Amino acid sequence: MTSRIAKALPLLILAFLIAGPVHAGSSPVGLWKTIDDDGKTAKSHVRIFERDGVLCGKVVKLLQSDPDKRCGECPGEKQNQPILGMEIMWGLKKQPDGNDYADGKILDPDNGKVYRCKIWREGDTLKVRGYIAFLFRTQTWHLVSE
Repeated sequence: MTSRIAKALPLLILAFLIAGPVHAGSSPVGLWKTIDDDGKTAKSHVRIFERDGVLCGKVVKLLQSDPDKRCGECPGEKQNQPILGMEIMWGLKKQPDGNDYADGKILDPDNGKVYRCKIWREGDTLKVRGYIAFLFRTQTWHLVSE
C-alpha cells in the first residue's frame, strides 16, 4: 500500500501545483455590484480594469440614484461631477502574495471622502476595504454576469 502512495505522490503534488494558483489568483477585473454598508442594498455597478499596471474602478451604472446625480462633496476636479462614469478607485497594486491589491485609493461619492483601499477576491465576491488610519470598513461586492 505504501508503494501505491509513493507512486501517486508526484501526481498529487502536480495536481495541487496546477489547481492552487487558479483558485487563489482570481483577478478582480470585471463588473461588480456594490452593496451598501447595510449589507443588503445594491447601489451601483463598478467596472474594475487595469491601466498602466494598476487597477482602477469606474461607476458604470447607478441602481438607487438618479443617473444625473453629482458628487457635491467630492474633492478637487471631481467636485460636482456626475457620479455615473466617475473613477472611484485607483492605484491598486498587486501584492506579493498574488491575491490582494492594495496601496490604492477609493472615493465614497456619498460623502466625498477618499480612503486608502485594499481589495481581494473570494470566489464570486470582492472584498473592498477602506482605511482611515487604523480604522477600516469592508464591503462585499458581487460579480455581475456579462
